Amino acid sequence: MTRATHLAGHLPFDHALSPQLKFRHLPAAGRAFTNSPLDDLWDTDCARLPRGLRDLRRRARAFAQTHLAPIAGALDQQPHLAPGACPPAARQMLIEAGKAGWLSYFLPAPLGSLPWGAALHPPIWACSLVVEEFARACGGQMLLLSAHHLGCMPLLLSGRISTIREFLLPVYRSNERGDPHLVAFAITEPQAGSDVEEGHGAQQYRPGVVATPVAGGYLLNGRKCFISGGDLARSMTVFAALKGEGMESWTCFYVDCATPGVTIPRTEVKMGMRASGAAEVEFNNAFVPDGRVIGGLRNGWVLNRGTLNSSRIPVAAMGVGFARAATEVAIEFARRYRLAGKALLDYQDVQLHIATMLAETRALRNLVWQEARHARKPRQLHASLCKFHATDRAQVVCEMAMDLLADHGGLHEQRIEQIFRDVRLTRIFEGTNQINRLAMVEDWQGQLLDHTTNIGV
Repeated sequence: MTRATHLAGHLPFDHALSPQLKFRHLPAAGRAFTNSPLDDLWDTDCARLPRGLRDLRRRARAFAQTHLAPIAGALDQQPHLAPGACPPAARQMLIEAGKAGWLSYFLPAPLGSLPWGAALHPPIWACSLVVEEFARACGGQMLLLSAHHLGCMPLLLSGRISTIREFLLPVYRSNERGDPHLVAFAITEPQAGSDVEEGHGAQQYRPGVVATPVAGGYLLNGRKCFISGGDLARSMTVFAALKGEGMESWTCFYVDCATPGVTIPRTEVKMGMRASGAAEVEFNNAFVPDGRVIGGLRNGWVLNRGTLNSSRIPVAAMGVGFARAATEVAIEFARRYRLAGKALLDYQDVQLHIATMLAETRALRNLVWQEARHARKPRQLHASLCKFHATDRAQVVCEMAMDLLADHGGLHEQRIEQIFRDVRLTRIFEGTNQINRLAMVEDWQGQLLDHTTNIGV
């Protein structure tokens, strides 16, 4: 049986009326203006990508299906672990991810592992493609892999070759050898979270981690919290205020987690993305040498903002991955589940429901790809808009899947309840979506306040 015949047997109407099948019988001139592929939508989208990114997306999907998906349910349901504990399956996944280049792909070969075909395009676009594939398979493992790149980003954005050579390349080489070296990004403090990720909130900042100058370096004291992957990280980019100063003095320090005075007292018992720990980090007179100041003194605020502008579009791609996973689960359930003697998918109201989910998911992907393809130098307005809109709407898609599955949606084996828990976190980290709305306006505020300027929405 051909694929076309097989598809026709499942159409909700007489297959003799199927445009997909009938377009094929038009004369050549007519076929030039019609489209009748039977490939799935994922393949159709891949065909639209430049070759280097198309190959990267296919590799990411294969890795996610082979290494992330099979252990996703078990990692999500495992008991809460002590800080630093890593299940054997997760550790093996990290080893394989490092060898495959998924922990070093923000720089092209030979510095990193990004193929040159993909490196011709903005790395944020490449990252967004990878993140969507990983999120679709498992939110927690996706975060474990992705948060590492967030930690590395200040090293890249420092703009100093010596920093990249001395700190980032050894991390990449270690991962590529199969010796996982994760880097955490430590900005959040008990009294300073999303509120200081936007200018107005930053003005009210009261330092929670303070760097005191001493001979040869600085002593860090204070506490960070909710640090993704901080429990397994071997190093961190830590943002601290200089003693006696506020946010304007924020400085980025590259900290070896084995440094005396650096401890991980706890990890959170959290709702979603459970395969990745959210760690509390304490600094008690932890010494950081002068040579580990990243980007110069008092440049931490701008490094932080640059990092977030680079990471918020990939976070939007997480939302796309979750919306896609929820839609796929809903479609498979509707094909399998029978009501009154026929498949749920044969009911028009179910078809309308799924059509909305598909449209939402594809619209979000189009938004992410549109912004990512132009994000060689990401702008705050675009990154924040993409992040809050995509993740807000992705949760709506997941809720629609929950509605469709009804009581079955609460069962762990159906996956949708895990996806639902995972997608909610995307609306919180990298700045809550409310803060991202303010960050968008902050970037745009000059135009808004200048009444002589054309707003140009």
